[in-house]
Amino acid sequence: MDRNTIIGLLLIFVILIGYSIWQQPSPEEIRRQQEIRDSIARVEQQRAKAIEEQEKEQARDENTAEQQESEPQQQDEQGQPDESVLGPFTAASRGEDKDYTIITDKMEVKVSSKGGRISKVRLRNYQTYDSLPLVLFTKDSSRFNFAFFSNNRTINTKDLYFKPVWLTEEPYNKKRIELTGSDSLSFAMRMYPGGQGEGKDSYIDFVYTFYGDQYMLDFDVEFINMNDYIANNVSYLNLDWYAELKRHDKSLRNVGNGATVYYRFADEDVENLSETDDRDEETISTKLKWVAFKQRFFSSVLIADNAFDNAELLTVDETPDVEGEKEKGHYLRTMRAQFGIPYTPSEKLEVPMKFYFGPNKYNILKKHDIGLEELIPLGWGILSWINRFAVIPVFNFLEGFNINYGIIILILTILLKLVLFPIAYKTYKSQAKMRVLKPEIDELSKKFPKKEDAMKKQQATMSLYKKAGVNPAAGCVPMLLQLPILIAMFRFFPASIELRQQSFLWATDLSSYDSILSLPFSIPFYGDHVSLFTLLMTASTILYTKMNSEMMGSSNQQMPGMKTMMYIMPVMLLFFLNNYASALSYYYLLANLITFGQMFLIKRSIDEDKIRKQIAQNKKKPVKKSKWQQRMEKMAREQKNARKR
Repeated sequence: MDRNTIIGLLLIFVILIGYSIWQQPSPEEIRRQQEIRDSIARVEQQRAKAIEEQEKEQARDENTAEQQESEPQQQDEQGQPDESVLGPFTAASRGEDKDYTIITDKMEVKVSSKGGRISKVRLRNYQTYDSLPLVLFTKDSSRFNFAFFSNNRTINTKDLYFKPVWLTEEPYNKKRIELTGSDSLSFAMRMYPGGQGEGKDSYIDFVYTFYGDQYMLDFDVEFINMNDYIANNVSYLNLDWYAELKRHDKSLRNVGNGATVYYRFADEDVENLSETDDRDEETISTKLKWVAFKQRFFSSVLIADNAFDNAELLTVDETPDVEGEKEKGHYLRTMRAQFGIPYTPSEKLEVPMKFYFGPNKYNILKKHDIGLEELIPLGWGILSWINRFAVIPVFNFLEGFNINYGIIILILTILLKLVLFPIAYKTYKSQAKMRVLKPEIDELSKKFPKKEDAMKKQQATMSLYKKAGVNPAAGCVPMLLQLPILIAMFRFFPASIELRQQSFLWATDLSSYDSILSLPFSIPFYGDHVSLFTLLMTASTILYTKMNSEMMGSSNQQMPGMKTMMYIMPVMLLFFLNNYASALSYYYLLANLITFGQMFLIKRSIDEDKIRKQIAQNKKKPVKKSKWQQRMEKMAREQKNARKR
């Protein structure tokens, strides 16, 4: 390795060490974490006690069930279970499954009378990659259920029938309601333990409030005078939320932007389960603000107005076959969340929550101010800051001109290159100085050809740089400064729903891969298609590598292995980006083309003869040795004396 490489590695090492020190928790944060751990321990003890009591109730329930199985089950004339099965909830288990449809400007939601739950959600302004209605989940592929004990029986709300109760003005068409603009509608799906009778004092309400122009809706659960029906020793209700998510987009290989369960702690930290493992699960014992079933561009989120006490989360990549849909590739992943909802016997218990069903669009998620924007993987640290405070505002501003998104990416790339131009100019100027010094560096290589003279050669090279007034790291530092922007773009384009199903040139969807040729077979790590944008990007990167290698001068001759690696990297990107968003390859292609133009203009503007004269003048000036150089020379002298001894 030459001096440039050593300095670059040292800079990276210093940055990593500095970042780790910066991220080290303060004493106050350590105390706070200890308090959180103590709180977790107390919650776990309380939860364990509650679970133990419920297990006792369940054991008694199982004994009762075994006795019932040993005897012929009694049913009424319609074949429905009698009171021995569901006790006071027997009448509520009989009914007709009806759907009530609420249509807003944003979505179409079906609420089922069986279970009183949201059974289907369709986003009106979006379609799947194969032009089908975009449905987040359906009745057969989802579940939303409260479970509790009553008279030694496990009662599940999913098995009970609810009826609508209109809390605002009663609509004319009760089974299909349309809202628009600032309109809103509140109604409850109500379940009476003794059946669907009017004027009863005990019931469970699932209260929904829809808004005409929002993806967010209010969802409140109310237990009214249910003390006689829910066991007195019940301290937690079990909430089970389950969905088999449908596939909406063509491209599935998007590392860092896949389908999984996201969740936010009450202290605002956002985490997620694995996006790539076939199965991942997590038991959370601390308070959660929300849990999201997140796909690449769309999410279903359950939000607590206060917090969920605990949760068990699961994501599985083995969705059961529902009417052959799995074979057709329409299902993506199965997700499940189970919550413990604190229950205290009272005349009225309210559990206020919200649902979000909608796109993972930064501006829409950000305005709710509960951290939902973290569903969009924009990177961490400085990468996230670049995307949030620079790229997204400029991108949204350009959107306002209603131009093609391919042109927007072109303008965005030009603006970024203009911002980085001073850094690029400094890099090229440093390379020009290195080219001027190349003959003298070559002479030093001839003067010290032996390996044992490597230290002498290094000292002579450093002395030459010092006399000439050339800093070999001047070309390395600008490259490090540009690297965060390149990586930020790598995270931004695949995560931008704005590019979804937007065409440009031969690409039909900038958020997915562009295919000019479908292969009759699949190549490992590459795929079964050929992306033209990726091919052009790879070719331009190889050309840029060649031109940059020629401009670097002698350093690459000293490191042939590094030169080979520089050509291997574009080929690796060809395999890696072939299945990624075509907008990303298009951006890298534009960046390379603009770089070629910059190199041409800067090369014409830099006078190497003038640089050569300046270096000659610098050599005549007295050189003051730096402390680092003094230490290096001292080490060399000590090594020489040691060899003599």
